[in-house]
Amino acid sequence: MESKIEVLNTVKLQYSSDLYKIVDALNRTLKEKDLMFGLALDRDDQKKAIFTIYRT
Repeated sequence: MESKIEVLNTVKLQYSSDLYKIVDALNRTLKEKDLMFGLALDRDDQKKAIFTIYRT
């Protein structure tokens, strides 16, 4: 069984320590819709976060 993950959109925004709560809520709520959300710090600017939406 082959699993493909497709990036739907990526947004760079100001980092906040509570952003992970939004990502967690989205993942829990929308996993049945084959959507997944990710959050990472920007390697070049630790004050920025990269929010990514995936289709699984």
